[in-house]
Amino acid sequence: MYVDDDAHLTGIPHVYTILFFIIILSALATWIIPAGQFERALNEAQGLIIVPGTYKAVTPSPAGFMDTLTTIYRGMVSAADTVFFVFIAFSSISLIVATGAFHALIAAILGYFKGRAQILIIPLFITLIGMASSTIAVSEEMFPFIPIFVAVSIAMKYDALVGMSIVALGIGLGYSGSFLNPFTIGLAQNMAGLPPFSGAGYRIFCHLSTVVVASIYVMTYAVSVSHSQKNSLLYGCEQNGPDFGGKAIDEHPLHIRHVLVLAVTLTGIAAIIWGVYKKEWYFEQLTAVYLCMSISSGLIMGWSADKIAHKWANGAAQITSTCLKIALAKGIILILQNALILDTIIYWTARPLLELPRWGGALAMLFIQTIINFFVPSGSGQAVVSMPLMIPISDILNISRQTAVLAFQFGDGISNILWITGSMPVICNFAKVPPRKWLRWFFPLFALIFVTQMICIVGALLINY
Repeated sequence: MYVDDDAHLTGIPHVYTILFFIIILSALATWIIPAGQFERALNEAQGLIIVPGTYKAVTPSPAGFMDTLTTIYRGMVSAADTVFFVFIAFSSISLIVATGAFHALIAAILGYFKGRAQILIIPLFITLIGMASSTIAVSEEMFPFIPIFVAVSIAMKYDALVGMSIVALGIGLGYSGSFLNPFTIGLAQNMAGLPPFSGAGYRIFCHLSTVVVASIYVMTYAVSVSHSQKNSLLYGCEQNGPDFGGKAIDEHPLHIRHVLVLAVTLTGIAAIIWGVYKKEWYFEQLTAVYLCMSISSGLIMGWSADKIAHKWANGAAQITSTCLKIALAKGIILILQNALILDTIIYWTARPLLELPRWGGALAMLFIQTIINFFVPSGSGQAVVSMPLMIPISDILNISRQTAVLAFQFGDGISNILWITGSMPVICNFAKVPPRKWLRWFFPLFALIFVTQMICIVGALLINY
């Protein structure tokens, strides 16, 4: 699960600092940017939507000193449904991950394939980790596996870049192509007025497309390195040996309790899919499923009620930081909305995009979301900040809201392992790989994935996604 903890970054402002300064700048902007509003019409499927061509100037209502100071509290109140959903979902999933079932599954598969058709480890684990990221939001829990994959890759005559890329790409592509991740797609679709987890089929297709591209790239590099170590970008650098990997794998045995926890998790995911598509479940019902999954998993592990509560509380403590970011981000939107300048920003942002063909506007949204992710690396925070801007723009450009959410996902996911404000420094530290080496290796792949995502965005327009 991606907790968005950026305390590891040296010289980079904390995301709280960034968001607080944005709040101040937003308040100052209310005294400079002219106030204006669009007319809105009720759409049965999406709620109130902007009526293009109806923007007009209105009486300004700039934010005062007290308005600025109280916006954090008002942001917390306004984002309460989102915050509590994230609290319950994350805490529940955190408990499931704490059982060690997913770690044991990966270790078992890794141990089985070591020495057997070893090249298949690359696509298999990128896909497996990607599926976990797409559904139960596994992210930071996989970081301790980076040294294991690094050591196993070296034992297979590859290098550390291959090992770390398997984990990093699995997480990044999983978030980019997420179809059940409650902290990104769930929040973004909520902001867009869309049914939770709707349109999953096309997102799964997009996810698998990027997995294929990434797997081919990594396997090609791995084969090249296996033929000659001089082809490795890390040639001449000290790398971890294979003994560490074997020992670490043995530390995660797969027991029958783990198998039962995995079965409960899959059953819960199936229940969520059924409930969303057949019963139109929303946050209230979804949190109930997450609670059932977590409590059942704890009981299967033989934990006492107190231990289950302790594990659940640990998850709540971990996600508090992210929930505060959601509230701060919501506060920014409230300042712009209350001062009646959000529509003005939307109007002037959309105007140059209207000069582009429809597909050009959609691709511009992808570029914008990728840049926003540098400044707001929190996926949930980025959803709260960007969706109130991007959704109205998509309405004006006649681009579906599903496509706008898809652009958000693409912009948030894979760039997390590119930007220094994301998880890139962390994965490099776990793998003991210099960041410059990683960037030199990863940037061509990032370009290929980005082009694939651009094609997927255009495809979404062609099929009226």
